[in-house]
Amino acid sequence: MNFTIISIIIISIIGTLSHFMYDITNHNKIIGLFTSVNESTWEHIKIALTPTLLWSLIDGIVYGTNPNYFIAKCVSLIIIIILMPTLFYGYKSIFKKDSFIVNILIFYIVIIFSQLAFLYIISIEPLNFIYKYISCIGIFFIFGGYMIHTLMPAKNFLFKDPISNNYGYKGHRKI
Repeated sequence: MNFTIISIIIISIIGTLSHFMYDITNHNKIIGLFTSVNESTWEHIKIALTPTLLWSLIDGIVYGTNPNYFIAKCVSLIIIIILMPTLFYGYKSIFKKDSFIVNILIFYIVIIFSQLAFLYIISIEPLNFIYKYISCIGIFFIFGGYMIHTLMPAKNFLFKDPISNNYGYKGHRKI
């Protein structure tokens, strides 16, 4: 459990910093692949995915031999992708407005749930090996998809910057 608390803290810090890295690096497009390039929901999902994937370098050392490791990692990433927009659009549909504080809380709640799910799956009996292979493929598609959606974002509400009404790099308010 202590390792999970550490992971939540580190992922939260890296995710928070990555919200600003595109601006700090003077709009470096390579950095933009991994950090938020605008204020769209997708870009906020990305700032939780990036540090969770980076954390794999650490938790892979600790849990990499666990037969459920890739399943746990894949599920933790899927939770981020599903829970972030669900909570965000859910509260916006109820309260009919956007709150900076609630948005920040959602980010941290999503990371907490993602890491708790990871811990749970790591701690259960080994699952069927087929889930491990499916999860490895899932992680590959999540990583590739997240790059593609930054470079060529779909033209829908998840990828649209609410400030500039543009998508991807063009959605950044200063470009």
